Amino acid sequence: MKLQRMNRRALALGALAVSGALALTACGSDETGNPGGGSSNAAAPSNIKCDDAKGQLQASGSSAQKNAIDAWVKQYTAACKSVQVNYNPTGSGAGITAFLQGQTAFAGSDSALKPEEVEQSKKVCSGGQAIDLPMVGGPVAIGYNVEGVDNLVLDASTLAKIFDSKITKWNDPAIAKLNPDAKLPDVKIQAFHRSDESGTTDNLTKYLKAAAPNDWKYEPGKAWEAKGGQSAQGSSGLAQQVKQTPGAISYFELSYAKDGMKTVSIDTGASKPVEATLENATRAIAAAKQVGTGKDLALELDYATKAEGAYPITLVTYEIVCDKGNKADTLPSVKSFLGYMASEDGQGLLEDAAYAPMPEEVITKVRETVNGLS
Repeated sequence: MKLQRMNRRALALGALAVSGALALTACGSDETGNPGGGSSNAAAPSNIKCDDAKGQLQASGSSAQKNAIDAWVKQYTAACKSVQVNYNPTGSGAGITAFLQGQTAFAGSDSALKPEEVEQSKKVCSGGQAIDLPMVGGPVAIGYNVEGVDNLVLDASTLAKIFDSKITKWNDPAIAKLNPDAKLPDVKIQAFHRSDESGTTDNLTKYLKAAAPNDWKYEPGKAWEAKGGQSAQGSSGLAQQVKQTPGAISYFELSYAKDGMKTVSIDTGASKPVEATLENATRAIAAAKQVGTGKDLALELDYATKAEGAYPITLVTYEIVCDKGNKADTLPSVKSFLGYMASEDGQGLLEDAAYAPMPEEVITKVRETVNGLS
């Protein structure tokens, strides 16, 4: 869908922008999902600015944005043939670690940097520090596999109890109360969580803590702390487990909810349950506050929102990069590739890959910041 149509739908968000492109060498990637949408097969835009970009550009991190990266890199490398982009979707935690160790030119993370990570980054960003650049958003879908149940509604309290092994059967009274017309089976719930440190986990647990503090006693974070359940690596690993395991439930970006997989609608306290859609995620992102200072553009989401049509479990994926002190041999490629990701052409690809765009006022700041990287 074109940006103009998104603008009309996005409730006075202003012009929206989002980025896409890939043809990557996936250094040991554990993700197997294919990028969505036909736009990624189109000819590369002729106005991609390659400038002096050349050589290999190494990056890693968020598996949430993997399908977006796939789309971005395909278009970018078709235009800038002297650059090879290698993005390894190792998870947000591992991506930040690799960046802070100087192993990559940038990292992808579904959570903004912590103060101690910013301080540590000064060792690899000569004369500068790492900053958060919000580049892509989207709903964290709750996928499930329950035969005969096509429309499932859950709220924060029930989800917290499910993922903390307090609710263990699909016909539990708490689930039945939210779904009076559903034929819920007497089947064991198979709850799956990430085995690796993940910004997706961080966003889900922030939602549970904010919206159901009496039922979720754990502090939000990239590492899973709740009791019980089963684990899998990466978003694609969780999606695969839901697809193949009767009674399963898990969380992953909407782009991984493919091939007819069913997703939960969230009872937020609004007049009706909210589905995991790009439009509903965009509503939530539009209400986010910028909490980063200077060139850092970190956002704060309202996970306990009760706004009509705002999907509460929404994440923003950041590209983590040095504002100053980038390595001379990779700086042109970093600015060129990130610049394409934030451009109107690049951002226009994301909807086909099931991602939500950044509001125009946010992405405009991202473009300005990328131009000023040194």
